[in-house]
Amino acid sequence: MNLHRLLIYGAAFAIMGLSNAVIPILPELASLSNNSSGGFALSLLFSAYFLGALGTMLPFGILADRFGNFKFIALGIILTVISGLTILLSENLWVLLIARFIEGSACGAFLPASFAILSKLNNPGRYLGELTFLFNAGLATGAFLSGLLADTYLKGAILIFTVLTFILTTCLFSRYRGLAGLESSEKAGSLKSSGLFIKPYRETKKLLSRSNFGLWLSSFLLNGAIGVLVAYYPDYSLGTITKAQLGISISSLYVCAMITSLFGGHFKVKEKTLIRIGLGFSALGALSAIKYPLLGFSSLGGGSGVATVGFALAVARMNADRGLAMGFFNTTIYAGLSLAPIIAGLFTGFVSFEKLFIANGCILAVGIMLKN
Repeated sequence: MNLHRLLIYGAAFAIMGLSNAVIPILPELASLSNNSSGGFALSLLFSAYFLGALGTMLPFGILADRFGNFKFIALGIILTVISGLTILLSENLWVLLIARFIEGSACGAFLPASFAILSKLNNPGRYLGELTFLFNAGLATGAFLSGLLADTYLKGAILIFTVLTFILTTCLFSRYRGLAGLESSEKAGSLKSSGLFIKPYRETKKLLSRSNFGLWLSSFLLNGAIGVLVAYYPDYSLGTITKAQLGISISSLYVCAMITSLFGGHFKVKEKTLIRIGLGFSALGALSAIKYPLLGFSSLGGGSGVATVGFALAVARMNADRGLAMGFFNTTIYAGLSLAPIIAGLFTGFVSFEKLFIANGCILAVGIMLKN
């Protein structure tokens, strides 16, 4: 395997693993700061990561087109090490919030650049599928190890993934010359662009054209449906299933996404077909989860894996700068994950969780009919 691609794959696993290793221990991290408003502190620690990713995806995607994608992959790895070390060493709420924001910014630097590089290779469906597989593998492993090690050492999983990203940083600097040579050839074309802001403005108008609107909205709806279920299912299932059953059900989302994203890149069908198949299974899963959590989350995850590969291939074929286009794509992912649960929360006071989940599944089904 190409060493540059191996570095991207390892970084995807480590960055996603650290981001999810924090989730199971958020209540404990919030309480470590001796903050009286524990619930509010917990929500801040959860949201800071998504705000960091959401706010940096597009700017970093634009800058990666200008200055080179591998520079921003390196930035993502280094920022991950910094955030991991900060979370390990600090118990101050504000410092932890800054660390979580940096952690999200690392994701914002890494994802558009890595998607852009892999989309330029021969057989991009295979490589984008492998990247999505490792993306979900990191999420699943981070959450699993964090829960497994929490009783022994609260920040055990964070330590593991921080060490892993530190090793990747060492590899990064040891391979600097090779990366620099690759960057020089990549940058030669990018420096011919008209200006740092003029060209991105024109490209943005192109990406936001009516023909692409359905693609962006479908991606937002898919990830919004995932965000709503993951955020509110623990409350909905309270007293009906055990914590172990809940954990297995939610982890099945990531496992099934891993499997289908790996195979999705090898399907000899058009990206629009992949998107519609994925959205169909995801909508079915979002509705099935109401009564059958394991089946529902598995179907939702499996569908999202297929759809994500389809989305990435569709974006890669757009006539636009790859970094900017992939920045837009990943922005829709994190916008759905962060904003949809907030919007759904406005209705939880007077609408039952069951009705909320039904509406969630039906809205996702609309994405199948959109022009992607």
